Amino acid sequence: MSTVEAALKASRIVLKIGSALLADEQGRVRETWLDGLAADVARLRARGQQVVIVTSGAIALGRRALGMRTRPVRLEEKQAASAAGQIILAHAYQERLGRVGLKTAQLLITLEDTEARRRYLNARATIETLLRLGVVPVVNENDTVATAEIRFGDNDRLSARVAIMASADTLVLLSDVDGLYTSDPRRDPTASHVPTVEEISPAIDAMAEGTGSGVGTGGMRSKLIAAKLATAAGCAVVLGRGDVATPVATLERGGRCTHFLARTSPRRARKEWIAASLGVMGKVHIDGGAL
Repeated sequence: MSTVEAALKASRIVLKIGSALLADEQGRVRETWLDGLAADVARLRARGQQVVIVTSGAIALGRRALGMRTRPVRLEEKQAASAAGQIILAHAYQERLGRVGLKTAQLLITLEDTEARRRYLNARATIETLLRLGVVPVVNENDTVATAEIRFGDNDRLSARVAIMASADTLVLLSDVDGLYTSDPRRDPTASHVPTVEEISPAIDAMAEGTGSGVGTGGMRSKLIAAKLATAAGCAVVLGRGDVATPVATLERGGRCTHFLARTSPRRARKEWIAASLGVMGKVHIDGGAL
């Protein structure tokens, strides 16, 4: 069994779904693709694994529902699109997962919910209870109330926070890329694929490039940030292409991906929460003498 296959057979796994996978350029749900994902989740559950889904797509779906011709730019437009799209998004998951005998529940989270300790613990308790009851939690950022200052900005980092919150063994980032490359392969024909990352060093960070999707908001840099947060907390990360019929099964069969290895000594739960903070709470100034 390969290390990637072992990571995908972990007891608790978080699947992050990018907007470009779930919604097409016209803002419609990719129903056939979602059926394939549901089959993946049902297969994981059948062999005893617990699954949490972190999904994008509300704004993309809501834009179409509200008749917006272009991608919303102003905050209030994004919030309106999200409010309309969340209903469509939740129903799509409920319907597709329901067809394979699975129950779902929706959790809407803001950055503040993960930075405030009490709210973080409440969200973690909710996820634990849902998993114990055999429900598949479907998590998204609550864009309808979040301001620019309290937003994750993309669901890659949210997925890392959720993985840490849920004490997951593996985080799978399903995207429109099949892993990390030494440089952007769309611009550099000499770029080579990186199958395994033991440590996210400055050299690895330098490989990050922006997104090429017209639907999503996260690029390779946000995926590396997510991987850095998750692996530091003892959670392995698999980054692979999701735009196939059954993406998780494809990865298990040897589909190309990048496997970010988890650190061998995860921190205690409270230290994991502190280390994964995304908001700057203060600064430490060191003068020349102290230095």
